[in-house]
Amino acid sequence: MELSQYLEVFIEESKEHLQACNDQLLLLEKNPEDLGIVNEIFRSAHTLKGMSATMGYEDLANLTHKMENVLDGIRNGIISVTSEVLDVVFLAMDDLEIMVESIAGGGDGKHDVSKVMDQLHKIEKGESIEVNKAAQEVAASVAVEAPDLRLTYDDFEQTVIQQSKEQGFDCFEVTVALREDCLLKAARVFMVFEVLEKCGEVIKSNPTVEMLEEENFDTHFTVTLITKEPSNDIQQKAMKVSEVENVSVISVNLQERTVKNSVETIENAESKKSTSSSATANKKSAENSNAAGHVSHSNKTIRVNIERLDVLMNLFEELVIDRGRLEQISRDLNNPELHETVERMSRISGDLQNIILNMRMVPVETVFNRFPKMVRQLARDLNKKINLEIIGAETELDRTVIDEIGDPLVHLIRNALDHGVETPDIRLKNGKSEDGTITLKAYHSGNHVFIEISDDGAGINREKVLQKAISKGIVHEHEADSLSDKQVYELILSSGFSTADKISDISGRGVGLDVVKSTIESLGGSITIDSVEGSGSVFIIQLPLTLSIISVMLVEVGKEKFAIPLSSIIETAIIKNTDILTAHNQKVIDFRGKVVPLVFLKDVFEVPETIDESGFTSVIIVRKAEKMAALVVDSFIGQQEIVLKSLGNYLLNVFAISGATILGNGQVALIVDCNALIK
Repeated sequence: MELSQYLEVFIEESKEHLQACNDQLLLLEKNPEDLGIVNEIFRSAHTLKGMSATMGYEDLANLTHKMENVLDGIRNGIISVTSEVLDVVFLAMDDLEIMVESIAGGGDGKHDVSKVMDQLHKIEKGESIEVNKAAQEVAASVAVEAPDLRLTYDDFEQTVIQQSKEQGFDCFEVTVALREDCLLKAARVFMVFEVLEKCGEVIKSNPTVEMLEEENFDTHFTVTLITKEPSNDIQQKAMKVSEVENVSVISVNLQERTVKNSVETIENAESKKSTSSSATANKKSAENSNAAGHVSHSNKTIRVNIERLDVLMNLFEELVIDRGRLEQISRDLNNPELHETVERMSRISGDLQNIILNMRMVPVETVFNRFPKMVRQLARDLNKKINLEIIGAETELDRTVIDEIGDPLVHLIRNALDHGVETPDIRLKNGKSEDGTITLKAYHSGNHVFIEISDDGAGINREKVLQKAISKGIVHEHEADSLSDKQVYELILSSGFSTADKISDISGRGVGLDVVKSTIESLGGSITIDSVEGSGSVFIIQLPLTLSIISVMLVEVGKEKFAIPLSSIIETAIIKNTDILTAHNQKVIDFRGKVVPLVFLKDVFEVPETIDESGFTSVIIVRKAEKMAALVVDSFIGQQEIVLKSLGNYLLNVFAISGATILGNGQVALIVDCNALIK
């Protein structure tokens, strides 16, 4: 069998099962007596083992099998759930993740797992094997008994069966038993259905098709088949499917299967609907976090490769450019019919734009999911007691942003763990509880997503930061007293800045935060810091919902056109030239009681100057965190949605320009990076 075609599905489903195991293991540590959690972990591990064995990844399958033995011991009461046991299981999970990543990167998935295998074996060996075997034998004897999967039929189904029999068809219930050690049960079900559908028409199944697809059943399932083929032929054909242990075919007698009453019918339907909805919801949640992207419709979800969505987005971007061109032509010609058609096309393309952007949106939980396990391990390494609270994991971001935001968040959380939250003895001494809390929160606000990382630790020491900044030459001593608290806190985002008394492998607060800042700003976002010494700190990251299509204010400087992102703009204004003042050799204006410096775009971008004798100046007030500036332009053109295009490899690091766009008249407008202009 050619397995390469299944590789992508294997990788994505493996990641889903590994994430499910990690989540459930963390839950198990808090609820060690809950066997339901153990069963969930066991099911994911068992599925992963089967998939790995089928694909030929022996190290992956062997380690999962050994981990499965330990889980089996836990659920049978032979092994106790302790932090030490879970430490070893988490180590096994780390190795499994390494192997899956190796496969995803084109490797063979081989990895030295001997050490963790020995540790798992010692855990298993230290308990009574005889009791474990007895428990397994009891479980096996129960599992061999086939459940009662006889079906009941509603009025419509009975009519279909009755009319089929009148036309010479037979109606059979085909019950299929898969082997206990069956790998990829859903695949076997599909193969059985394929065989049966060649014999006739399948009108019902128990469990439902959705539950069968999700492997939400043990080893038996039943389907109702309308056919003209003999029962013996059907049985023989179904038995030819690999890993099918037994097939029974019985004729349906409607008199024996009449539904007792309408109440029972409703209860059964509601029960099945609830089960199916729950299973489908779980599947959708898992598929939302897969690296291939997703497209949802009603309760159905399909996987779509992210590269296809990128192609679709690129095509739509071209459509947006043409839409702008058509709108320009419509205005120039002033033809009512053309104008009406273009308006309709704009509305439809706007709806299409929303759909495409939503298709690219991924919940931030795909990033957040990695942190509970990381926090647990680092807290143990640092001998600290730390709880991680995650709020708003369902908040969605563009896939491009999601891919880039992971590392900055890891760095901020590691710093909060290492130098934010104190050790238990210090917390008790300061009148706090032993357990520290780190909160990771995401939420929408306007066209932005905000991510907050807060802790209830020691906070940031203003004087310590200032002294370090002065010694590093980041600020002058005479400037120190005039800086606000927020300005002082943001000094830790400077390159090479650190307040750590000693450097640990976790990293001190401030080390590398300049990289965090530059990464976030490269995404069109910003980071601000607030802190109360002794009470904790909060880092607030602001990110755009999407990077490809943005709303801008088009302006004119000389004969050139520039686009300024609306996300940076506070206000536009026209001021008298007599209101322009000079302070410290810098031209400024008084904006609502604040002194705001003027930035002349014609000077920044060396645009040939035009003569203006109106006595007025057009300005756009922009903001970066607490700082503001007034960008001086010649005139405002208006608000527009534009497609952000890169300047390419030959124009890297152009000062204060983040990209370009093509306007409706075919002209190119440069997109201004307001963050770079605000000092």
